[in-house]
Amino acid sequence: MNFFKKAYCRTYQGVFRMLLPLLPYRTPKLLKDYGELVSLLKSVNKKSVLLVTDKGVRGLGLTKPLEDEIKKSLSLCVFDETVANPTTENVKNAVKMYNDNACDCIVAFGGGSAMDCAKATGAQIANLKKTLSQMKGVLKVHKKIPLLIAVPTTAGTGSETTLAAVITDSETRHKYAINDFPLIPKYAILDAKLTVGLPKHITSTTGMDALTHAVEAFIGRSTTKQTRAAALEACKLIFENLEKAYENGNDLVARENMLKAAYLAGIAFTQSYVGYVHAIAHSLGGKYNIAHGLANAVILPYVLKRYGKSAHKKLWKMGVYCNLFDEKTSYEDGAKLFIKKIENMNKNMNIPNKIEEIETKDIENLAKTAEKEANPLYPVPKLLTRAELETLYVEIKNGEEK
Repeated sequence: MNFFKKAYCRTYQGVFRMLLPLLPYRTPKLLKDYGELVSLLKSVNKKSVLLVTDKGVRGLGLTKPLEDEIKKSLSLCVFDETVANPTTENVKNAVKMYNDNACDCIVAFGGGSAMDCAKATGAQIANLKKTLSQMKGVLKVHKKIPLLIAVPTTAGTGSETTLAAVITDSETRHKYAINDFPLIPKYAILDAKLTVGLPKHITSTTGMDALTHAVEAFIGRSTTKQTRAAALEACKLIFENLEKAYENGNDLVARENMLKAAYLAGIAFTQSYVGYVHAIAHSLGGKYNIAHGLANAVILPYVLKRYGKSAHKKLWKMGVYCNLFDEKTSYEDGAKLFIKKIENMNKNMNIPNKIEEIETKDIENLAKTAEKEANPLYPVPKLLTRAELETLYVEIKNGEEK
């Protein structure tokens, strides 16, 4: 990367880091159950709830207890058309349902897709004269959105804590993020029982999504004492519990610990941002509809290796904290062991080591999209050029020998 562009990126990131203590970050207040959720809505005079979810979650009957509780005293409309990578068409239809039924609050129930759809719906309701694409990027929502409560059914995205909504344009398939403080849910319910019925591949990939959040937040250059502590604890919990939850889906202790890990990782990356893993994953999700957690899981080792010595010390710190090795291990060896741990987890949980859907003819545009998302916003350990990102896509497409 040429000197002037590098200087611009680092200056941009430095300004954001200086502003961190002044920005209105907050964490959602945790509610204990659906009864408390409904009591809260009644206490603030809410009358009609829009429940945003997807057909898979609703089809499993997971939303029924909440629907029944809400309908005892409030009106309820259910939008269950959310797709794996929520689209502008999803949001348009959810907004119409909200307005047609005079709803006055939103409950997001599901994985990251439902959360993203609900957040974008709130943003659109608050800004009816703006398109979603006009709100992409940072701090462009501005207005207060309807009261938003999050109920995650996966332990991965941490979306219940974040200011981000990732949306795919229905026509162009371009995937982009909307980031602003009004999108952070006011309340959340963490119920491990909701995650018990998850298929194993969802447990694994969403868990690796949370790990990616923790790692990218920790190794970046815009951390705080709070985000470093949250990322470390999240990483430790994931290493200790994800494979247990994968092997035994009924292990409630492991499930609870994974929900806590996802929550902590969400807190960490909301303030400290992510990196090239997410930029690449977003481009692949938009182009090929590859699930975000799966993409992150596959991509993470490749990007960490590409960072080289710029990330060695911080990966070593995470490894020592997670008891992967002792302090006598060198930074370089510790970083290699940390990355190897991730690769082994992927292998143990049947996550592939490559993404064959990537088409060679698309790589130039994919790299352009990822580079535009990441630079200058993401405070990565090492800045990469578009050409360097292109070589990463080739590696990710072809894979490495396990």
